[in-house]
Amino acid sequence: MAEAGTFFEGVLRFNDGLAHERPALPEGFDIVNPLAGEQRERVECVTRAFYQRYYNDTRPRRLILGSSPARRGSAVTGVPFEDAQQLQRETGIRLDAFHVQPSSSDFLAEVMRRYGGRERFYSDFYMNFVCPLGIVKTNAKGRAVNCNYYEDKKLAEALLPLIVRTIQGQIALGIDTSVCYCIGSGENYRFLSQLNADHRFFGAVIALEHPRFITQYHATQRDAFIEKYLKALCGP
Repeated sequence: MAEAGTFFEGVLRFNDGLAHERPALPEGFDIVNPLAGEQRERVECVTRAFYQRYYNDTRPRRLILGSSPARRGSAVTGVPFEDAQQLQRETGIRLDAFHVQPSSSDFLAEVMRRYGGRERFYSDFYMNFVCPLGIVKTNAKGRAVNCNYYEDKKLAEALLPLIVRTIQGQIALGIDTSVCYCIGSGENYRFLSQLNADHRFFGAVIALEHPRFITQYHATQRDAFIEKYLKALCGP
């Protein structure tokens, strides 16, 4: 059940708690937390403006979960799956080192447009990640590169308490738990399905292919995948 207040206020409380998360990770891995990073004040301004615009009500919403935010994308901005230019247009706030994969943001923007527009989409859905903090690992050349929570067994085990806690926290915002949509039909879907079997968070988990997978490997079928998204999101 949602706490008192609007969905917007609940998201701010959730993000405030997320800002203080410091999970201990195996050697070679690190967390990227936009809510506690160098640009945290601007990130807070962006997230406040965005969620106040689209979530300042008490409507229940269905949850859409990706895997982990990319270190130069949502792990910098604090707003899952949102395009940099669109956020700047809406909030008037610029974030440095801010880049969301065009393949993901453009695809989802088109899904939103065909759904009926951003206002309608965000009035029905709340987007985040199974692991809402970005993760990087140090590669053989000593460089920090993107990493998903499920890529390493010990990493997934270390993050499991955080994952369970944050899914519970997001449900408490006022989520309709009849269904959860999972962006990523491979490892992310398998992990979330097993987690749901263990904890009974949602009545069902529905897999949707990742936009990057679609645009890289099935670009000619883009419209068909958009229709698949819309059919799933609109229900029977």
